[in-house]
Amino acid sequence: MVSRAEKKAVKKAKRANESRARKWTRRSFIGAGAVAGIGVGGALMVGIAIRPGDRTDELAKFVTEGQEQLITTWVKIAPDNTVTAIIPHGEMGQGVHTALSAMLAEEMEADWDAMDIMEAPAEKDFANFELGREFLTGGANIPSPLFDTVNGLMLTAAKSMDLQITGGSTSVRFTGVAAMLTAGAAARELLLEAAAQQWDVPLGELRAEKSYIYHGDKKAPFAEFAEVAATLKPNLQPKLKKRSDYKLLGQSLPRVDIPAKVDGTAMFGIDAQVEGIKYGTVMAAPVHGQKIAKLDSKDAKAMPGVIGVYNMSDYVAVVAEGYWQAKQALDMVEVEWTVSGTENVNEESIFAQYAQSLDGGKKKVLHKAGNVTKGLKSAASVYEAEYRVPYLAHACMEPMNATAWVRDGKCDLWTGTQNPLGTRMVTAETLGMDPENVTVHTAFMGGGFGRRATPDYTNQAVMVAKKAGVPVKLIWSREESTQQDHYRPSVLGRFKAGLDEDGMPISWESDFVHKMDPPEASAVFYDIPNVRAQYADSPTHIRLGPWRSVDHTQHGYFTESFIDELAVNAGIDGYEYRRKLLKNKPRHLKVLDTAAKMAEWGKALPAGQAQGISICESFMTIVAEVVTIDMSQGEPRVLHVACAADAGLAVNPDGFEAQMESGIIYGLTAALYGEISIEDGAVEQSNFHDYQPMRMNDAPEIDVKIISSDAPIGGAGEPGTPPIAPAVANAVFKATGKRIRQLPLSKHEFGAAT
Repeated sequence: MVSRAEKKAVKKAKRANESRARKWTRRSFIGAGAVAGIGVGGALMVGIAIRPGDRTDELAKFVTEGQEQLITTWVKIAPDNTVTAIIPHGEMGQGVHTALSAMLAEEMEADWDAMDIMEAPAEKDFANFELGREFLTGGANIPSPLFDTVNGLMLTAAKSMDLQITGGSTSVRFTGVAAMLTAGAAARELLLEAAAQQWDVPLGELRAEKSYIYHGDKKAPFAEFAEVAATLKPNLQPKLKKRSDYKLLGQSLPRVDIPAKVDGTAMFGIDAQVEGIKYGTVMAAPVHGQKIAKLDSKDAKAMPGVIGVYNMSDYVAVVAEGYWQAKQALDMVEVEWTVSGTENVNEESIFAQYAQSLDGGKKKVLHKAGNVTKGLKSAASVYEAEYRVPYLAHACMEPMNATAWVRDGKCDLWTGTQNPLGTRMVTAETLGMDPENVTVHTAFMGGGFGRRATPDYTNQAVMVAKKAGVPVKLIWSREESTQQDHYRPSVLGRFKAGLDEDGMPISWESDFVHKMDPPEASAVFYDIPNVRAQYADSPTHIRLGPWRSVDHTQHGYFTESFIDELAVNAGIDGYEYRRKLLKNKPRHLKVLDTAAKMAEWGKALPAGQAQGISICESFMTIVAEVVTIDMSQGEPRVLHVACAADAGLAVNPDGFEAQMESGIIYGLTAALYGEISIEDGAVEQSNFHDYQPMRMNDAPEIDVKIISSDAPIGGAGEPGTPPIAPAVANAVFKATGKRIRQLPLSKHEFGAAT
């Protein structure tokens, strides 16, 4: 019986959830599963008991293979004692399958070396509701009587929004903590209780280890107890281990996806093969919003191997026997586009619009502390600066692609996607089908960084396949991938600080265009009593999307550049200035000190070399970076990056370190070269020759130091990116005396170092 108070709490939570669900986008509301135990035919399911009842029958049909008789939400035990972790996140090089399976094995006491791993199917019952729960509650404890009801509400919300997201550095910190650890612990409890019943021994005399139950010298595999365990009521909030008791977590484990990537058996989206497959490619309108006004495809249709040329309203598609034939035919198509009204838009007009929005537009407050107006009035001096960053493309090494087969009222789609369930639902809507008639076959992603969260390329594949009447593997050219991206927003940011007599900030104000996502990206963790961050909407026709570390990448650059300017203005070393502002933040201070020590901050450097420092907090992880550059040739060459990071616990230290290194390289590419510029309403860049990535011969030496703390587990995939651009810009200033307020650095002439 649920009490009146509990009903009231549920209604209140539901209203809050509905309000937030209306407000949030699919990407910003992120969810996954929790704990339930159900069994059939010697296999055990452990997931979450969702009121009302269990979901065994609904789940089994989606994930049963061969002779398996029962499939579960997050873990199954087969009769041969194979434990399989079902992972509700995609693998795009971040090592999520390794980390999450290890988290489940840790609490379950399963033999991680012998585990199997499968990615959860694109079905509503595998929606990521735990991510939503953790996002909403901030990881706060939920009263036991309400726990399964709250889970039910969150699952309903996640299902309604078709959420199966991989992004936002949430996989380990949300799904891992709330789902995998919990499901593993619940499974272990069920198996031990079942063994106690079958062996008629006290529960306290049993232990689990490496997929076996032990009682003295007697042992038996998990599988022997699966059927009985499945009949027992699971503990929805099982007791978890202390971190000091971990056997797997905190140890470097081999990545489970690497062997297949080395021997070539790994299946990426572009590897899909279907009998009778044809190949397609597309050319979309150069200016978003344009449509096809006139199409001449006579010469293209006459080329060998061409099956069809199709007018798809805002893009042209060609299908042929091979990709190269399709690409060559597309080059022969002559297209005239309609006028959209944005053909005169260019880079400068966009930033002029931004300035106008900040000057006269209505601004909305994101963060506020103290009283900025009074703080400025009492300040000894005021310091101001303006920064701008450009649009950025994702530049995934695997171009956008998807294989679709539409026939008999059904659709099969093979692709790498950051939201399989959302892709399935959008595909169904696009084709006018019931979702049950769409099957998404997920694959490894050759890069994502937010780009593969948007299903435009999969939509094109299914529509072209439907038009052609054959299975079609649609592959975007590198040019199409560059010019039809969903870009990281360009941003204009203005900063104003009120300073005391010592040059320390007592007031901080930041104004910028675009709403932050996540909103904490513009928050300031420094000890400043009066703070206000506000934004003005200033939409353009350019397509936008999440980019690695989302808005932390812009605001990390803004904030840490401005802090460095304030330090110079005060005549205080940048590292020491930050230390003063972090005296009440011991965790941040330790990260900052560690990075400075790693780089031997303040040491004598050869002529032309200098160091820059920065610290950022994103996705619950604090990262400080010190960059050593060489400006002796008149342009920045990054020699070394010292990186210190505190994510609470690095689940897989080797993988965590790799993600820091990856984020640094990705951020360095953007800081040094990255720019998507607009001319005549269209993107100017087209390939790697004019959208330059960092090459191996230019990559710096990188050292990473992982700091363990008692803080909740933070993210790894994105936090390494935000600090790198300001650290480089600050180093350039120390070497040349030139303050960089506009990225990328390649836009500037430096001359010889001072």
